[in-house]
Amino acid sequence: MLYELVVGLRYTRARRRTGRNGFVSFIAAVSMLGIALGVAALIVVLSVMNGFQEELRTRILSVASHIEIQSLQGGLADWQGIARAVARNPHVKAAAPYVSGQAMLSAGEVNRGALIRGVDPALEETVADFGAHMRQGSLAALEPGGFGIVLGSELARALGVRVGDSVVVITPQGTVTPAGTLPRVKTFRVVGVFEIGMFEFDSGLALMDIADAQKLYRLDDTVSGVRLKLDDLFLAPRVARELLPLLPVDAEVRDWTLSHANFFRAVAIEKRMMFLILTLIVAVAAFNIVSAQMMVVTDKQADIAILRTQGASPGSILAIFVIQGVLVGTAGTLLGVAGGLALAFNVETVVPFIEHLFGVQFLDKSVYYISELPSQVQTPDVVTVAVIAFVLTLLATLYPSWRAARVNPAEALRYE
Repeated sequence: MLYELVVGLRYTRARRRTGRNGFVSFIAAVSMLGIALGVAALIVVLSVMNGFQEELRTRILSVASHIEIQSLQGGLADWQGIARAVARNPHVKAAAPYVSGQAMLSAGEVNRGALIRGVDPALEETVADFGAHMRQGSLAALEPGGFGIVLGSELARALGVRVGDSVVVITPQGTVTPAGTLPRVKTFRVVGVFEIGMFEFDSGLALMDIADAQKLYRLDDTVSGVRLKLDDLFLAPRVARELLPLLPVDAEVRDWTLSHANFFRAVAIEKRMMFLILTLIVAVAAFNIVSAQMMVVTDKQADIAILRTQGASPGSILAIFVIQGVLVGTAGTLLGVAGGLALAFNVETVVPFIEHLFGVQFLDKSVYYISELPSQVQTPDVVTVAVIAFVLTLLATLYPSWRAARVNPAEALRYE
């Protein structure tokens, strides 16, 4: 295919810019640019979706757990025994008990609902990363009987409190009196503020010592459950199934893929839909090559006829125009991959610059789970996008090339 390649390259590098040839060159350039923009957009969007998925998982699991063991009866009495039983699994790195309940927090005239989590500060650090997210105070300041509380940053801001201030915790578990059922009320002192970076946790989660939580919710020596950390979070479903026979019959095991399935399923579905939508954009740009190639075939009919009279076969003519179209598509694909990777690797810098330049905020942290635009480039995504763009370009060149191969030399040269 030496001479087919030479002719195809020569047609692609043609520099005539006037009349019909100039218009054909313009259409080819627009097609190449369209493919580049479509490929770049696909790579950037997929990278951002990957970043969202990874960031969401990281932030959720920094305060949640890989596996939770709970009782179907409402409380676990022997959590130490359960912790010793599950520790026999080689993938379990740490276990920590917790108490969970709803409460109303009040400071001055401001009231906010929150999820209360009673924790053992020493053990909690082995299954969660609160220590790395503390903005004021520390988790170690929670002591049994000290009635201290650690608030999320948005919750503390809404209540208007800082470290050292007091908040009133009101629980729905009431105290029966002759005057009726009254809610349980206890004053706690703020000993720390954490900021995870997810509005859901920062605005609705409060931590206290597990002993204080047991008194507040009248659980005696029982706990709500046990949280486990694994050496590989992706093994959580399998490990959960392995642990179930080791636990009491009334115990329930839930891994993070079940507890937060809706979040990750939504991100996965959105990623697939965005991939399909943006692939259509690449397809539209690729099939613009059809019109450019048809115009080239019409313009080059005399050249085709001369090549045929010199012995070129229809297959060689087809190869010449396939090479020309593929070169245009390949150039657009490579340009798009380069531009997409450049933007995807720097999106965390580019987006804040645009926000500052125009005075806008794309991701309001009071609306979205994540207020920053993360990006994670994955090689399989880039390869898939490049291959799809190349295949679409190849398909777009087949029909014009087939028409070129069917040109009748006598008809083409009749008026020359």
